[in-house]
Amino acid sequence: MEQLTLTTPALLFSAISLIMLAYTNRFLAYAAVIRNLHDIYLQKKDDSLLRQIKNLKLRLNLTRWMQIFGISSLLFCVLTMFLMYVGLQITAVYIFGFALVLLIVSLALLIKEIQISTQALQHHIADIEEHLEKK
Repeated sequence: MEQLTLTTPALLFSAISLIMLAYTNRFLAYAAVIRNLHDIYLQKKDDSLLRQIKNLKLRLNLTRWMQIFGISSLLFCVLTMFLMYVGLQITAVYIFGFALVLLIVSLALLIKEIQISTQALQHHIADIEEHLEKK
């Protein structure tokens, strides 16, 4: 195994920062959609709105966990750099490995969230196609 240097965990900083920005944008978009659906639901109590809100709640929770695992990964990258700075190379290698595992979990949750989002959009498209066929 090659020697772990300070630059290795530092390389993940920009990647994790961009991922976190994308996650935050998803979170804010879901929050806006949920607020809008809430207002519409208060005006007309439609069950389809409840299903949409339930779906968004699941996606919002996944996004929260994506953020938690991503931030934890960044935290452990910083801890890795600190451990290397104080000369605890072996411990730093294991902590960095754990940081990578956390990042993998975060990205796996992103894949799951994208699948759920795609399924929700496919249901909307099917509803529109069904409505157009009735005309």
